[in-house]
Amino acid sequence: MTKIFLDDNEKKNLLAIAREALRESARRGRFPSRIAKEADSRDLSEHLMKNAGAFVSLHKKGKLRGCIGRFEADEPLYQTVIGMAYAASQNDPRFSAITEEEVDDTDIEISVLTPMRRIEDASEIEIGRHGIYLIKGARRGTLLPQVATQYGWDRETFLEQTCVKAGLPKTAWKDDDTEMYIYDAIVFGEKEEK
Repeated sequence: MTKIFLDDNEKKNLLAIAREALRESARRGRFPSRIAKEADSRDLSEHLMKNAGAFVSLHKKGKLRGCIGRFEADEPLYQTVIGMAYAASQNDPRFSAITEEEVDDTDIEISVLTPMRRIEDASEIEIGRHGIYLIKGARRGTLLPQVATQYGWDRETFLEQTCVKAGLPKTAWKDDDTEMYIYDAIVFGEKEEK
């Protein structure tokens, strides 16, 4: 898999950009175009200028409040993060939109993803390192690498829960017509900064 690297300053920059996008999205209820334009004029590192997929997860008092991402991007990483911060705060169908009053109580976590790689054998999945993406027919679902670690899941439970997320039976990952993909992620968040 392609290796990705972000130093502490690059992580801080992405978190600051995501925070600005979250605040503007909650205040206006629409895509934070002003933040995207302002970010274009910043002096950003080449890592943040590369096209990359990312997920933005929002937590309020330790509970998930929104999470949306893209595996592949046709825009620079910093723009992907702006878009996903907006989408996680306003468009996650599992939650109501985040209000302006909630912003200060909401923590941001960013997962920058490597390209996916298809696997044939579930034994290739490393807990704590790999995220899983499953496809069976029209159903698809993913869980980020940190989810298995947070819940203390073993490989089989991680696969079962990814099936559940996709709306499939728990054992669908064993079916011949289920496609399994893995990816790595650099995961960092505001909680680490405090």
